[in-house]
Amino acid sequence: MDARFSPEQLELRSATAALLADLSPRTVADLDDEKRRARLARAAVDAGWYDFRGPGDGDAPLASGVEVAIVARELGRTAADTPFFGPVLAAELARHAGLEPTDGTTSVVLQPSLRDVAALPSDAAGAVAVDCAGATRGLMLAGEHVVDVALEDPTPATDLTRALAAVSTSASARTRDGARISNEAVARSRALALTITVADLVGTMEGLLDITCEYAKERQQYGVAIGSFQAVQHLLAEARVLLEGSISVAQYAAWAVDACPPAEAWEAGAVAKAYCARGARIVSETAIQVHGGIGNTWECFVHVHLRRALLSSAVFGDEGHHLRALARRRLEADRGLR
Repeated sequence: MDARFSPEQLELRSATAALLADLSPRTVADLDDEKRRARLARAAVDAGWYDFRGPGDGDAPLASGVEVAIVARELGRTAADTPFFGPVLAAELARHAGLEPTDGTTSVVLQPSLRDVAALPSDAAGAVAVDCAGATRGLMLAGEHVVDVALEDPTPATDLTRALAAVSTSASARTRDGARISNEAVARSRALALTITVADLVGTMEGLLDITCEYAKERQQYGVAIGSFQAVQHLLAEARVLLEGSISVAQYAAWAVDACPPAEAWEAGAVAKAYCARGARIVSETAIQVHGGIGNTWECFVHVHLRRALLSSAVFGDEGHHLRALARRRLEADRGLR
């Protein structure tokens, strides 16, 4: 594996960062700016993000898992409040199932536990679409079929930057007969889903550290910047180490989506999710602690990143879920695992 980005991938990262620097929220009040959010949504469409996993040459998608992760990481870093996970994963399922390409108005539907993209049509009333702002329909994996369902209006979630929506319980709003999808395609879709959430967690950690390090340089106590205190330096250094480790496992998981057999790609994603979910929690706690009392206030933007990290950690399984799954796979034992 060559972990270096290609010139095209570096350009994608730069272009994405520049776009989000102009249109992502910078304060909690910006989250209520409907005009800004609409401009960001239009920019996402114009940038072609929702076509990334659409049909490319042969059976391959237009963009690799690495390129999807590059955008997801920048979205997490800036806490961008526009959909990505939902429509991109829906496009992945549509491509594998031979359905018409999605256009960003279709999301992906997960089980109530948020652990998988698999739910039976009879259980659709308890399923939920994640990261679905603007979506009216969703694709749900039911066994070996991709099923099209209608979504209810999005509802507020713990994460202030991404919406959730329940599946409509109306029988007329659901298509029970879906397109068939192979087991290999299911496994690759799951690996991609893990890659996106992991990349988002890495970006969230980067955003938190950027904000916190700047605050530590400016905030003074006893006449000096708090960043000069050894205790604060140790906290931020540990957070930086966790971030660097997270970047490594996340980049490998992104590469594995298309380069490794499906089972290995899923395992790489599971390892990355377990590591990054834990790392994001610790980095979030560190950011709030370094900010002191202001870190617990509504006006401090840190809690926006924290909320985003909590949802990204839960979607497709938290660290405990994946550690247990990896133990079962590698140790072939269930003793003591729940």
